[in-house]
Amino acid sequence: MATQTLTIEQRLENAKAALTKADQSQVLKFIDELTDEQKDQLLGQIESVDWVEVTRLVQSHVLNTPEFKKPDSIEPAPYLPRIPTKDLADQYKQAKKHGEKLLRDGKVAAFTVAGGQGTRLGWNGPKGSYPATAIRKIPLFCCFAEFIRKAEQKFNTTIPWYIMTSPINDAATRAFFEEHGNFGLRPDNIMIFPQGMMPAFDAKTGKALLESPDTLAMAPNGHGGSIKALYTSGAVADMKERGIEQLSYVQVDNPLVKVIDPLFIGLHAQANAEMSSKALPKAYAKEKVGVFCKVDGKTTVIEYTNLPDELAEKVDDKGELVYKGGSIAIHVIATDFIERINTQEGGFALPYNRADKKVAVWDEANNVTIKPEVANAVKLETFVFDALPMCSESVILETDRIEEFSPIKNADEEGALDCPATCKQGQTERAARWLQTAGVIIPRKEDGTVDAVIELSHIKAIDPEDLKDLDLPTEIDAGTEVLI
Repeated sequence: MATQTLTIEQRLENAKAALTKADQSQVLKFIDELTDEQKDQLLGQIESVDWVEVTRLVQSHVLNTPEFKKPDSIEPAPYLPRIPTKDLADQYKQAKKHGEKLLRDGKVAAFTVAGGQGTRLGWNGPKGSYPATAIRKIPLFCCFAEFIRKAEQKFNTTIPWYIMTSPINDAATRAFFEEHGNFGLRPDNIMIFPQGMMPAFDAKTGKALLESPDTLAMAPNGHGGSIKALYTSGAVADMKERGIEQLSYVQVDNPLVKVIDPLFIGLHAQANAEMSSKALPKAYAKEKVGVFCKVDGKTTVIEYTNLPDELAEKVDDKGELVYKGGSIAIHVIATDFIERINTQEGGFALPYNRADKKVAVWDEANNVTIKPEVANAVKLETFVFDALPMCSESVILETDRIEEFSPIKNADEEGALDCPATCKQGQTERAARWLQTAGVIIPRKEDGTVDAVIELSHIKAIDPEDLKDLDLPTEIDAGTEVLI
């Protein structure tokens, strides 16, 4: 039975009804001045918003500022060490085997959050198209695709890849994949979809803002919106049809991340966990990462801005930070859990967070869009880690910077961190660690850093054990560039 297509007039009537009920009728102030094409654009935005939810959020998060309430009980969350102790060795061995079996049985998919632009890097395009590797300068998307291809070959399986874009970069991302032949992956195993957006609201009145007469001022609904978008896009339905049970969640800016980690997946699955995480030991007390805690008995991430100083700086008898498990947005999530969060009574379950921002708005008097010099608006976003307290079980596994964390967030400049230069160094350090374990002699400077540039392709190795099958050099010469 064919679905009836509504006329613009019918859509406008529906929009008026929804907006009147939400006390947001100002959104249609200029509707009579718009062409049909402009009306279609504005109505499309209006129809994408849950205005019943907006009504509630304006009261709770815009006209009022939610306060962080210190819980009755906060403890550091326990986590499994990166290198197993003797009493954990068998558990890790069995977990890795279990993770590999899940992969071979086609029960695991990859998921990449890739909604950002490369603006802060001076790059005109999706962040995933940024040239990221130390020597070949292949894009971030290609790093992940090579990892997936190697894992598919290694475990004789198919690993579907789900990629969440944003409305800003969705078309460019699709074109980039098409231009590069999907990086050697089958297109029917790649699903690209945009995350949801939320209107920005005037901080004083709570009214949804217009960027121009035919455009709402919209913002992505946060990385927690990935949980919602996986469901509303049909990705979860596709996973269930394929028999996917576990989803490996990573963000696009980190070329060192293990897109698929059998040990992590196995530890998560053997614990019957619903959502698990990797933790990075903080470099210093006030490092700007969320911290894994047990809050009233539930695994929770507390943002660094909300963790009291006395806890952030607390040390044990050895002088080590007590609250040191930093959240770096690497997760394994059960597909059933994603479905539950989206379908339980009351709708999508993740809480929204308030962010005061500068948002460009339409100046009717001067007939122009203006960019304010101070924060004028409230954006609402969700955080993916806020799903953790909803889990019946959750595993946290330690990782380290050399193995798995060298994101590209900032442009290269003096003193910059998480930039292309530090990432290049991070790639070299990890490659050197793996090669040295395999018996290759690595040149080092007086300060211990590698005196060479090394790129180890994911097509060749995604784990140190993969090096045993390669013809490796005996030694790497100082000052050289080496691609393996």
